[in-house]
Amino acid sequence: MTDVIAHTIADASRVSGIGRTSLYELIGARKIEARKAGNRTLIPAESLRAYIASLPPADIRAGQSRNAA
Repeated sequence: MTDVIAHTIADASRVSGIGRTSLYELIGARKIEARKAGNRTLIPAESLRAYIASLPPADIRAGQSRNAA
């Protein structure tokens, strides 16, 4: 298996669960790196991994409803 070194926007969205618009916003805010190869925008896989690793842990507790007041 070969390691992926970069993702297109569509691939990055698919593998990360982050929407296309949000990815472009993160690139604009310089939270994720991007490179141009002709018309294609590529996100280095390590940059995407580092961003996700920098996010705070989810505080999910069993038995709690999202809408609980």
